[in-house]
Formats: sequence, structure tokens, C-alpha cells
Amino acid sequence: MLQVGKKAPAFSLRDQNGEKKSLKDYLGKKVVLYFYPKDNTSGCTKEACSFNDNLPSFENIDAVIIGISPDSVPSHKKFVDKYNLNFLLLADDEKKVVDAYGVWKEKSMYGRKYMGVERTTCIIDESGKITHIFNKVKVEGHTNEILNSLK
Repeated sequence: MLQVGKKAPAFSLRDQNGEKKSLKDYLGKKVVLYFYPKDNTSGCTKEACSFNDNLPSFENIDAVIIGISPDSVPSHKKFVDKYNLNFLLLADDEKKVVDAYGVWKEKSMYGRKYMGVERTTCIIDESGKITHIFNKVKVEGHTNEILNSLK
């Protein structure tokens, strides 16, 4: 289970361009690592566009945004291109990272149970330690909540 003050689990995944990216590549920067269920769905699109619209504010405090979902590299590429997203989306199609971060959970919709990503954001400091964990994220107002916690 993730804990504030602990080192964030390491990972290496492919981004929307098929390039391998690792968490250790971002040592020395604050990382806003957000897990979301699915590309091109309403809540996930709102969340991604909100982060994208506020990128200058994150860049001003030397923070990078990284989104992770179980979608494929081609799915991420289409999502990034459609909404002109200017940050990394990483493909966790084997679900190893969502599992390591404890966000792959049983969910329920209309009485049907299924496995999926629980929308979660972790803030990781320059040394790779988790400073904040936001579980069961509500998209509305979340970007401001993250920015306020980074100040």
C-alpha cells in the first residue's frame, strides 16, 4: 500500500510515442503522477484537459505531469493528438504499475462488479518520495487541489 513519506514504486513504461520512460528519469523534479481509467472518456478527458490547461503553473514550480492508464500506446497517441495534450501518458497495458500503486481495484457500476483503475493522484518529490496521495479523485477542482498542495 502506498504511504506518504515512502519511496514511490519504480517503473518503466512506454509513452504515447512508444519511448520508454522511467520514474527515475524525473529525479530532481516534482512529479504529479495521476492514474486514470480510460482514454477518451468524459471524466478522463476533463481531467487531462484541466492538467494541460494549467501546465504553465506546474512548470513554474518545476513539476511534471504524468498520466498512467491500462490503455495501449496507440490509444494514448490518439488521445494526446485529439486534445493536444503536452505531457506524458504512459501505457500500463500489463497493469503492473497500477497494481504496484494499489489503484487496480474492484469497482461497481449499475450493480455489475469489474476490475478497473480507481482515479488516484500521487505527488512525488524531487528525491522520489511520495508527499501526497489523493484517492477516489473527483475531477472537478482536482487540478487546483494539486497546485495548492505543491505550494
